[in-house]
Amino acid sequence: MKILIVRVSSLGDVVHNMPMVADILRAYPDAQIDWVVEEAYVNLVRLNTGVRNIIPYALRRWRKSLLSVPTRAEMRAFYRRLRDEEYDIVFDTQGLLKTGVVMRMARLKPGGKRVGLANGTEGSGYEAASRVFHTMSVPVDPRTHAVLRGRLVTAAALGYPIDHPADFSLRAPDMPQVPAWLPAEPYAAFFHATARPSKQWAPDRWVEVARLLAARGMPVLLPWGSEAEKQAAEQLAARMPNARVLPKLPMMEAVLLAQRAALAIGVDTGLTHIAAAYNRPTIELYCDSPRWKTEGNWSPSIVNLGDAGAPPSVADVAGAIDRLLGAAQTTPQTA
Repeated sequence: MKILIVRVSSLGDVVHNMPMVADILRAYPDAQIDWVVEEAYVNLVRLNTGVRNIIPYALRRWRKSLLSVPTRAEMRAFYRRLRDEEYDIVFDTQGLLKTGVVMRMARLKPGGKRVGLANGTEGSGYEAASRVFHTMSVPVDPRTHAVLRGRLVTAAALGYPIDHPADFSLRAPDMPQVPAWLPAEPYAAFFHATARPSKQWAPDRWVEVARLLAARGMPVLLPWGSEAEKQAAEQLAARMPNARVLPKLPMMEAVLLAQRAALAIGVDTGLTHIAAAYNRPTIELYCDSPRWKTEGNWSPSIVNLGDAGAPPSVADVAGAIDRLLGAAQTTPQTA
């Protein structure tokens, strides 16, 4: 059986759809699974051990020059690549018109199915018109978790139960050489930055947590993705006794940062979810987004704190650190 998954973006959403692959292969070990994804995330999907072929999609870039000759050539090449195979089932778990169009362009075998969501979940960008491209639409509860949503769609189409925790099937990034910034000793990664300011955690609280980790002898690494985030990281590091601001990391090095972390602490953002997908000791901080949507609920190595409008306290995080790493060792006092 040949299956195509259309999930083009964003970083966290692509990660959250990966357990679909392991579910399918558990039920149909000989299935061949391809994936259409935005070009920025091709290397991320390549880390999934169950994906056969990846078809890059570059709509974000194409939109900037739709009438140019090179762009039109790339779009034709994408269409030809998409039509190379005949698929038994095409899944669209994004539920947008643009992803529905991609679903419709793919070739189906006789009797094949195009399967997607019958409705969106609360706060999602679901577009009801995308159902016009379906041969089967799967309804979900409006408060369905981001990981479970895709799993329910594939399970309904292929007729198997969901009776095991999510399996992301992610291998470690293959690096030709160890990056110079990667410490030899265990470290904590602070994923402090996110595009929406309301989802951020207060700087003073990050500083207090860094001091707790300094008492354990654990360094803190601070990544960033924009100039504003770099400045925020530098301001945090200036107040932390054990922190280092990283250089700007390419995608695979950022994944490596999450995959190797002895402890990951982060707000509701893609790299936090990647650390959780690798089942690293992870503390997810929810400040202004509903926890039910994306909380890491598949491993005891993940602790979820806070909720929309109720950011966690430093004491909450301190307790989670003790739970994941064990109580901090204290030095006996001498007389």
